[in-house]
Amino acid sequence: MDSLEHLITRSIKTYYKSKLYAPIIFLVILLVLGIIFPVKELILPKMYEPEQVSLYDMYNSKENFARFNLHNLYFTGYTNKWLDRTRGYYYYTMINSECVVVLLDPESCEQGTPIIDKISIKGEIIYDSAATRTLLTNLANDLNWNENGILSTVSSYSISEPDATGAAAETFEFFYLLLGLYSIVSIIIYGLYIAFPVLSLPVQKTRAYGKPSAILAEAEEELATLPQLATEDMFITEHYFIETSSYGVAIVPIDAIIWIYKYSTMHTFLWHHFSITYTLYITAGKRHYIKCPKNIKSDIDGIMDYLSEANHDILVGFSEENRLKVEEIQNDFDIVRKITGFLSKRV
Repeated sequence: MDSLEHLITRSIKTYYKSKLYAPIIFLVILLVLGIIFPVKELILPKMYEPEQVSLYDMYNSKENFARFNLHNLYFTGYTNKWLDRTRGYYYYTMINSECVVVLLDPESCEQGTPIIDKISIKGEIIYDSAATRTLLTNLANDLNWNENGILSTVSSYSISEPDATGAAAETFEFFYLLLGLYSIVSIIIYGLYIAFPVLSLPVQKTRAYGKPSAILAEAEEELATLPQLATEDMFITEHYFIETSSYGVAIVPIDAIIWIYKYSTMHTFLWHHFSITYTLYITAGKRHYIKCPKNIKSDIDGIMDYLSEANHDILVGFSEENRLKVEEIQNDFDIVRKITGFLSKRV
């Protein structure tokens, strides 16, 4: 009986401690990516004026992404294509006494404006780009210049706007921020649930039947003093059905249960059948649904028999008739009827 003392609270803490692993791992992976790659600069780039920029220093300090205020850009007449789509337009400009090739997004340069007096872009610094070398080689041939001469005149570093603002970069930013936000919020929420189990979802779902803290206290007391029926992770007390498995924790008043049924699952690998497990499904009032997976048949049958005896209004077994009765009891389509009624009046 000592092992049942505060079992629900302990199970809630254990359950959410196990759920902490995923967001912590995600957060560690994101932090490692942020250390290895210039993620911070990609998401929160600094702004630079031409006279402040040293592409060499920025690149070697791994500040590959930044925002640049550029002046007097001249179109080279060349474009960058990918799968018959114009990805960008090549310009050249002077940055801190250095001639630099800049690849602009088609929208930024209005499809190749000959001269751009001033523009602000987010770009990636690229060193010794093969595309830029090819551009300069072709430009040297067009102008009858010496290839080595033009390569020595133009900076080995170029700036690419499409590489910093394209679909791949934006997709990476979106998922990086999304996973980071998910990880941080999850860690905070799960930490609160561990510190204060009464705030957890399993307890707060009982708000439909009364005060959650009072229901938790009463269920804990009944479970610790005299459980009516107990399996490995399912319990029935005088007033409650309680689940404390690794798949979740649930508390529901017996008199609120509407429907119970079981579902069997055959576990196989290739052609070999290993075992059959059973899942108990419970539907309670106020759209409260409980799923107790991977149990043995005798445990499920014992729970169902006891619940049906404790509350004769419970529908037992899965059938179309019971499903329709539950829909009617739960009034599942009330919202749909209200919406269609409102729309019909408008029409």
